Amino acid sequence: MTATDDVVDALVRTTFEVAGVLTRIGGEHDLSLTQLRVLGILRDRRARITELAAYLGLDKSTMSGLIDRAQRRGLLTRGKNPEDGRVVEVYITPAGLELAERVEDDIRRALAPATGRLDPEQLDRLVNLLNVVSARSSRAHDAAEPTAEC
Repeated sequence: MTATDDVVDALVRTTFEVAGVLTRIGGEHDLSLTQLRVLGILRDRRARITELAAYLGLDKSTMSGLIDRAQRRGLLTRGKNPEDGRVVEVYITPAGLELAERVEDDIRRALAPATGRLDPEQLDRLVNLLNVVSARSSRAHDAAEPTAEC
């Protein structure tokens, strides 16, 4: 096995573990992994449906349905862009933000055993390395440009 194979293997294993945590916690709050990601993206920004769809790799109609369901739950809403009234954006409601914060706390607690094994310097290095790894793939998705998701 090469060093690149080892890195890919470690990334895939970590992704499976983290996705498992996210899926479990999302399910506890009646959220799919995609809904969880949308709440994470919209915690601190407004976005057009087309931007969200592009970032998540979904078609616009699928994204619209997802937004409709979240809107019926009172988690998201649609509104006109304050600078251009022709543009409709999606944004999180206070109830959605409260849920996103609860989910984030649950995720933080669930991942604490793994992150707790690292000292502060290792945590900083890990964050920097993961930012480098994800920077290439996220350039194609600059429209939504999310920060850490829930």
